[in-house]
Amino acid sequence: MNSIYARLRSHRLASAFLFLAILSAAIVGGSYAAHGVRGQERTSDSSDATPLKVVNSPTEPNAFVKIAKSVGPAVVNINTQTLPKNAGNKGGRRLLPNPHNRVQPNPQNPGDNPDDDDQDQGGQGGQGQNNFQDFFNRFFGGQGPDQGDGGDDGQVRESLGSGFIVDPKGYIVTNNHVIEKADKIFVKLSTDPDSQDLGRPARVIGTDKATDLAVIKIESSSPLPIVKMGNSDQAQVGDWVEAIGSPFALAQTVTAGIISAKNRTIEPGVAGQFQHFLQTDAAINPGNSGGPLLNMNGEVIGVNTAIYTQSAGYQGIGFAMPSNTVVSVYNDLISPSHKVTRGSIGISFRSNLSGAVNRIYGFKNGVLVQQVQPGGPADKAGIKSGDIINSIDGRSIKDGDDLVNDIASRRPGSSIRLGFMRDGKTQDATVTVGDRDKVFGEGIGKKEEANPDSTSDAGEKLGLVVRQITDQTAQKIHTSGVIIQSVRTGSFADLQGLEPGLVIVRINKKPTGTKDQFDAVVKGLKTGDDVVFEVLDPRHPENGINYIGGTL
Repeated sequence: MNSIYARLRSHRLASAFLFLAILSAAIVGGSYAAHGVRGQERTSDSSDATPLKVVNSPTEPNAFVKIAKSVGPAVVNINTQTLPKNAGNKGGRRLLPNPHNRVQPNPQNPGDNPDDDDQDQGGQGGQGQNNFQDFFNRFFGGQGPDQGDGGDDGQVRESLGSGFIVDPKGYIVTNNHVIEKADKIFVKLSTDPDSQDLGRPARVIGTDKATDLAVIKIESSSPLPIVKMGNSDQAQVGDWVEAIGSPFALAQTVTAGIISAKNRTIEPGVAGQFQHFLQTDAAINPGNSGGPLLNMNGEVIGVNTAIYTQSAGYQGIGFAMPSNTVVSVYNDLISPSHKVTRGSIGISFRSNLSGAVNRIYGFKNGVLVQQVQPGGPADKAGIKSGDIINSIDGRSIKDGDDLVNDIASRRPGSSIRLGFMRDGKTQDATVTVGDRDKVFGEGIGKKEEANPDSTSDAGEKLGLVVRQITDQTAQKIHTSGVIIQSVRTGSFADLQGLEPGLVIVRINKKPTGTKDQFDAVVKGLKTGDDVVFEVLDPRHPENGINYIGGTL
């Protein structure tokens, strides 16, 4: 029996060795089949393959191609240098490295000044923060308006932007933030040699911070190519547009998209009252600032100015200053004064008021005057705080933007007829328009001083604790009132945006100059009533009365 098992094991081993021998032979044979006798790889036969050829069948250029070829030569690359300032100056913003060894300001919230009110005729006022601003970056790799004067590390700061030639003599339109605070400005044309040279030196003709526009000039021995300015008012949402610029130092980059929206105001208060942008999804990135946004006729309908971003790069939302605004500003900047002159009547107001304010004061359209600048045009004409301006020269005023656009376009010295309502009665007055820069001055009030008077607790219904202001503060703000001591979190007052330090001068048009007056008015309020507070900030009395309200 054992002998039988032994023979079987021997047979299995022999079979296994035979299988391994056959497999080894196959591998060796395959290797020799693939290589020559000297181990060299054999070339497979490709005699039946047909060589490829480039087919020359040109297609008709589309509109984007034609625009890029015709407009491209007039689009320029702008480089700026900010020389080192005092090494001891630590006031500048922190700088972050960006591509090509250039630096750009850290993205910031352009609406971070809570004290911006609507002076004379202004956009969206208010001290509330807009979440949209948290990720808004307007600087594109150019100089930011709040950037410190040069580096504190002894290095030359360089930044990059774009622009376009509008006059064959060398006049160029770009953004103010591209060249602001720059010590040296250089412009490189698309036809200039591609070298390490930064380009041709340029000088500033004029700037306008309100619209973030600037005009610079280079010298040329021969006429330069120019762009055509189109009519931005004719642009429609959904129209194709093309952008040309120098994103990330890549000159003559072309992107395309559509107009996503019109009349976008992206900075609240005074800062944004002259900025009503075209919105586009054409790719715009750092370095595109100041470049043109073109329609399908190859005409400039906007200057690429800002982007909405969470990453400091393209996210499909860009903003361009409309060409009609650009043309008006350009013509002022090349004038002998080299500045933009805007009309003003010397009032402040708050736009986007609540429905409660409109109901209490009895108006749907128009502007509720917050403050009248002492000695200004409106003051001389008899306009008062609380008046509701509803027409100019017989034309109905829709809102603050409407008022701003009309009066700002008027020349100082011209006269207008204002229609307004006061205490429910229609009146009118002739006002001589002034120069906005001269009408408004700057002033900073001081904090309310301590007051020994007892506080009132009648405001508990509203979530407020108040006390009467001192005579000194009353003289400073030219009225009496009660100052807010504290605001209960989640209360009606808190939800309306009231905060400690503000002085309440009236509620629902009823005076609250004393604690007793305040108590009487508040005790008469009941759930469901519209409640409108007229408040002043004694730290900034120049901002005038603010109207805050809602339904209790």
